[in-house]
Amino acid sequence: MSLRKFITSGIQDVLDNKLGGLSGNKQQQQQQSNNSSSSLNSNHQPPQQDYNMNPGGYPNQPYGNAGYRGMPPQQPGYGNAEYDPYGQGQAPYPGSGGGGQHPYPGGNQGGYPGQGGAGYPQPPQYGFAGNQQGGDYPPQQPGYPQQHHNQQPSYPPQQSYQQGGPQGGFFPNQGYGQPVMIGTPSLFPVPGFNANADAEVLRKAMKGLGCNNSKVISVLCQRTNGQRQEISKAFKVMYGKDLIKELKGELHGDFEDLILALMDAPAIYDAKQLYKAMDGLGTKESVLIEIMTSRTNAQIQQVRDAYKMLYKKDLERDLIGETSGHFKRLLVSLCAGGRDESNQTDPLRANQDARRLYQAGEKRLGTDESTFNAILASQNFNQLRMVFEEYQKVSNHSIEKAIEAEFSGDVRDGLLAVIAVVRNRPAYFAKLLHDSMKGLGTRDNDLIRLCVTRAEYDMADIRNMFQSLYRTSLENMIKGDCSGAYKEGLIALVNGNRG
Repeated sequence: MSLRKFITSGIQDVLDNKLGGLSGNKQQQQQQSNNSSSSLNSNHQPPQQDYNMNPGGYPNQPYGNAGYRGMPPQQPGYGNAEYDPYGQGQAPYPGSGGGGQHPYPGGNQGGYPGQGGAGYPQPPQYGFAGNQQGGDYPPQQPGYPQQHHNQQPSYPPQQSYQQGGPQGGFFPNQGYGQPVMIGTPSLFPVPGFNANADAEVLRKAMKGLGCNNSKVISVLCQRTNGQRQEISKAFKVMYGKDLIKELKGELHGDFEDLILALMDAPAIYDAKQLYKAMDGLGTKESVLIEIMTSRTNAQIQQVRDAYKMLYKKDLERDLIGETSGHFKRLLVSLCAGGRDESNQTDPLRANQDARRLYQAGEKRLGTDESTFNAILASQNFNQLRMVFEEYQKVSNHSIEKAIEAEFSGDVRDGLLAVIAVVRNRPAYFAKLLHDSMKGLGTRDNDLIRLCVTRAEYDMADIRNMFQSLYRTSLENMIKGDCSGAYKEGLIALVNGNRG
């Protein structure tokens, strides 16, 4: 081996040994580093518990525990935000309990305000994150449905609202309850109704010499208005003739007027009666008062539409043209059909309105009629009854006595009619029926209108009230004042088709 090769080989061995040593040191250092890291983690990792841990390092608390007084504070360094049950770090809502009391069973739902005793719908809720449950919270419990802005709790169909009203004088129309003018009718839809069969009975009754009035009564005075309209259509289809024209040709006098009144749709009939009351010289204010004070908002609108269709005129304009003064203003207010028809009442507001009426009338020189119009033509019947009771307390006498002292003429009669309808609608109509027949002669147009228009609404109530007020039956009074087929037709309407 030459000297050069020997030196080169020696240098190579030295280099290999050196590099091998460095590699071994690195592996040893890496192993030591791994061991050190493992030891460090072992020293700082909390021991595993037998129960679940919340992000703050506290064990879960049992829900509903009487000794539990709130959630532990969020610990620094743990970024889980699911502890906040209100979302977005908000503070608890009013009614959720103090000291962070848990809002589930045993308290109000999700921090929502509790249901008050007044029975009013809750205002919209804010800030709760829908169906999401925070962190380790349990799911929504049965019996606590999720609340929505546009959904009311399961209130019963009718609320009494007797325990005060909502703040700020706001009276929402909830639409609870039945329409304010529904009573017990005498005429009901006939089961198994057959328009063709009834049309045939009428055709036979009018065929030949004379007319079998009893057959006409048995059909037209024992069917509802809707069924009469179907009979009229069937008659035209079957015989090619107009039933009303045929009836006009066969019937006479008051009986004819009664049967033709039955053949008009209710809104058409009311429109005709209003027009007749204003047509020609003079105005029959009593008819205007009766119709305008006793019809529902929907009925008034239908009458206005029918009036426009029949006469190409506006009902309100004709009322303005045919009446004057404060009576005109009362009729215009009623013609607007804007009465609240809910069943809600507010005792505080009733007391305030009673005092307003007292201040507008008896307690001043002269009378502020607009205040009486504004209250009596707009508020619902239950609320007005409460106003009348409060007025009695404020003034020590009835509101009727005040109106008789403060008003005169037609406006007095109109306001008294509103009050009478509000207090006792059947009694109001019973009196009108009695007045139409008392004394010498009979006001047949009034008698016909009252029997025809109330048969499908509250005639059974009126009939019973008549007996109570006058110690005789409505049927007996009709028998004493009317005769013939006219009498029998009226009695058929009054007694109805339920036996």
